[in-house]
Order: sequence, then C-alpha cells, then structure tokens
Amino acid sequence: MIGHRFSEFKPSEQSGKNKFEELLNIFQQLLLMTSGDVSQAMSWMNQLDRQYKLTDDQYGIGDFFDDLKRKGYITEENEEGQVMMTPKSERSIRKSALEEIFGKLKRSKSGGNHRTPYTGVGDELSSDVRNFQFGDSLEQISMTESIKNAQINHGAEDFYLLENDLEVVDKEQKTSTATVLMIDISHSMILYGEDRITPAKKVALAMAELIKTKYPKDMLDIIVFGNDAWQIQIKDLPYLEVGPYHTNTVAGLELAMDLLRRRKTKNKQIFMITDGKPTCLKEGIKYYKNSFGLDRKIVSKTLTLAAQCRRLEIPITTFMIASDPYLKQFVQEFTRVNNGRAYYSNLKGLGGFVLEDFQRNRRKNLK
Repeated sequence: MIGHRFSEFKPSEQSGKNKFEELLNIFQQLLLMTSGDVSQAMSWMNQLDRQYKLTDDQYGIGDFFDDLKRKGYITEENEEGQVMMTPKSERSIRKSALEEIFGKLKRSKSGGNHRTPYTGVGDELSSDVRNFQFGDSLEQISMTESIKNAQINHGAEDFYLLENDLEVVDKEQKTSTATVLMIDISHSMILYGEDRITPAKKVALAMAELIKTKYPKDMLDIIVFGNDAWQIQIKDLPYLEVGPYHTNTVAGLELAMDLLRRRKTKNKQIFMITDGKPTCLKEGIKYYKNSFGLDRKIVSKTLTLAAQCRRLEIPITTFMIASDPYLKQFVQEFTRVNNGRAYYSNLKGLGGFVLEDFQRNRRKNLK
C-alpha cells in the first residue's frame, strides 16, 4: 500500500551552532550582567557548567576560554594585566542584542535614508516630472520630455532648446532622525532583587546596532541619569552599572534637550527607560532629594521640561518598568503635558515596545 508512515518526532540535538557559539551566547549574557567583568562572567560560566553540564569531555570551559583569546574576544594585553573584553567582543554583544531584542533585520537598500511623501533633496529619482528650477542638477534633466517640449514650442525645422523647455525628474526627499535614549541608573534599577538595568542595556545596544546597520544617517545619543546626568558612548554600554543614586529626571531631560539642540535635523525624539519616580534635583552645588513620595517641587520642574520639549516638537516616550498605580498617575500627567507616549512594560516586553515606537515616531516625524 502506497502512503506515509508517521512516527514520533525526535528533534535533533544539533542546534546549527558549534559548542563555542553556544557557550559564547551564554558568556555574552553574563558579561552584560557583570558589567563587562570577564573574570566574574567566567566564574559564573564554571558554576553553570557544573550545574547544567554545558560542556563535555571533548570541549571544556578551559578550551572555551582559550578560544575566546585566540579568536580575539578577550585579551590580557593591557597595563593592569587583567582579562578584558576587546572591541570585537563589544561589537558581537551589540549584534547579539539586536538579534535578541529586535529580531534579524536586513540592511536597508536605501542605506538608512527615510522616505517621505515629499520631493526634494535626495539621491534617488522619483517618477514625478516638473519644470526646471535653478539649482537642479544636469542628471535630473529628462532629455526626452525636454526635446519634445522644444519641438512643440519652436518647431522641428529650426530646433533650439531654451530653459523654459527643460523638464526634470524629481528626487525622493530623504531625512534623518535624532534620538536620545535616557537610561535610569538609580539604585532602584536593581532594588528588590530584580535586575532591570541589564534589559535596559540590551535595548540600548540593540538600538545602537539597528541605527548603525539599517539607518546609518540617523543620530543616536545615549545618556544615563542618577543624581546627575552624563553622556556615554556606545562602547561604554556593556560596562554600565547602577550606582547608589537617586533619580534626577530633570538633569537627564536638560542634557537630552541640549544634545538635540545641536542636531540640525528637524526630527527629534527622546526615549526614557526608567522604573521609578523623580526624586532628586540639583540646586547649585547641592542636591534636593525626597525618596518618600512625588515631591511637588521636583514634579513641577519635571513637568515644566516636558512642556518645553512639546513646544520644541520633541516627543518623549517613557518606558516604565513598573506597574505601581501611584507612579502611573505621574507618568500619565508627564505624558499628557508633553503630548508623548508612555508604556508600562515588563522586562520581557521592553524591546518590542521600543522598536514599535521608534518606527512609529520616525514615520510620524518625517516632514
């Protein structure tokens, strides 16, 4: 009898990755959790290996460590003689974060330009034809249409071409977006035994890699805020740690606005990842702090900056890693004043919300 015989499905033990790649993925996760401390991450790798048998008799953790050095992921060649990550390892972590948080994205054929429904300065010809204007390049001239106009206007026997006969093919207008990502590094980001800073770092790493590969003409600035606020580089993200800080949201917003003020593009936005209420202000050289509630003085200053951003057409999207109704009420008021958006996300859903709003804001702001 012709037919098919079905049996119980037994998935293959081969995952498509060799042992080194499987261990590298775990190692990179641990590096983020240890803020780039290679020795601590390797110690945790040993513990996980003893508990879950990550390796076998043919390939052990020692072999993995040697391969990390041989392949250029870690090095001991520094003044302190400590084992440290290399730039290759930092790039690998960004790529891994992009795949984990945002999924596998192909590089855009347009090289990171954002199309708009308008025509103007760009590098791709559209299907629209219009009269020649001063400043149009020669390659834009539609010779067929221009010659046809000359024949109609002046006759075919005594042919000549004037400026009024010229027609050009318009170009697609392209633009870029300037984004500031604010990351809360106050003590509450690791309070109550919950690691909230590692997911925040992953999102920042994924956004950085997304912009570098898919939208290279976009601009991304990353700042952290605790008692104060300061700018960090992309390469600093894996090493980012939470400090014994309060939450000076005002300082973070002031720095974000200052960075965006320097950007020439019209399209600007702020993403803020936080889990707590603003609890701190800096007045001169002193800090005004109140950790017990939503202090009226601190809240008033925070809302004033939200309103300023609205007047400057800078939307603020707040990603709140908390579900406290008391805090939600403040975030709702902050969002209303700015006319921005707010998401109340758990740690697992954070990346999806960031990507969704990043793309929505770009489409909305491309003018």
